[in-house]
Amino acid sequence: MTAIAPAVPFAPPRADRRVLIRFFAVPGMVMAVFGARMPAVQAVAHLGPGRLALVLLGAAAGMVAGVQAGGRWAYRHGSSRLLAAPMAVFGGALAIMGQCRTLETLILGAAIFGLAHGLLDVGANACAVNCELAYQRSIMAGLHSSYSIGALGGAVLAATTTWMPHQLLFAIVGTFTVLTALTSVPRVRAASSLDGAPGLTDADPGQARTPPPARATVWLLGALAAACLWAEGAAADWSAVHLHSLQASEATAATAYALYSAAMASGRLMGDRLATRFGAPAVVRAGAALGATGLGAALAVGTAPAALLGWLALGAGLSTAMPSLVTAAGRGGPRAVGTVTATGYLGLLAGPAVIGALASLTSLPTALSVLVVMTSAVALLSHRALRHR
Repeated sequence: MTAIAPAVPFAPPRADRRVLIRFFAVPGMVMAVFGARMPAVQAVAHLGPGRLALVLLGAAAGMVAGVQAGGRWAYRHGSSRLLAAPMAVFGGALAIMGQCRTLETLILGAAIFGLAHGLLDVGANACAVNCELAYQRSIMAGLHSSYSIGALGGAVLAATTTWMPHQLLFAIVGTFTVLTALTSVPRVRAASSLDGAPGLTDADPGQARTPPPARATVWLLGALAAACLWAEGAAADWSAVHLHSLQASEATAATAYALYSAAMASGRLMGDRLATRFGAPAVVRAGAALGATGLGAALAVGTAPAALLGWLALGAGLSTAMPSLVTAAGRGGPRAVGTVTATGYLGLLAGPAVIGALASLTSLPTALSVLVVMTSAVALLSHRALRHR
């Protein structure tokens, strides 16, 4: 009689998930500090909206290069190698940018900053996919919410340290980022799932019964992702500048992105429950309508309190959109997810620079009204893109 071996209890890689939280939360903090103190950088280098847009374009170009190089590197050498080293460079670049005083040095520093961010973003998301497979349940929304929570912490830090020169703040945050990256190296090396768990695949019989989205639907998902990330990039880079243009104090201006991030994080933490109860199409549509209405009203009123409420509404309204769009794309497999994500990055990278260019030609409120149009498009078209979820 053959003995039957006892079943081995399933143990999800919780340690791997905890280390990944660092690589989502810390970049969120860094980006929030950088964006919230942008008026100080602008003042020191004597940059108008158009010249500031060139700095942001340098960061965008660096991130494009980082995303492209990161995808090839992760395929050949493993995605976990795109965690510690890029994050260390990311923090170092922030510290160096705090010392820049000219347009040329700021553009160069921003390009390095963006390159490291792109590499880190590819590594963190690729590792998250592998870790999620090992968990055998969804953890992606939680990891992305940690980015929002990190951004909230960074925005609060920037708002409460306005008495501190931005050069010193960038140096402190940059050093913390480098140290976090270096101390995470042993845990990354010990991880079992970040580069893929043996015996696990993304083939799920339950998913096989769900028809994949048509090619046109994938591109619609990508366009909506670009609109959402365009708004997210604008909030990071222009919300503080917007409040500053309304004669708000530097502390109040820095609070704008803190409110946006708090609303985004809260919405993502509740998003799964809301989608389960009401359905993702309804939740995304209602949220985008809230965001468009709130920001549109704030731009029409044109006061600092209204602007704070407008950025809050935008963060809450778009909080569930990206997770829902990526999940819907996942029915088409990794290639569809890659298409939607890459298209979304176009909005994230190009949006802030385009807003700066439009602001230099017209005015900042007029340029920000583009966000109202795009968020309205998400409200109108998201049901069509998500209706088969």
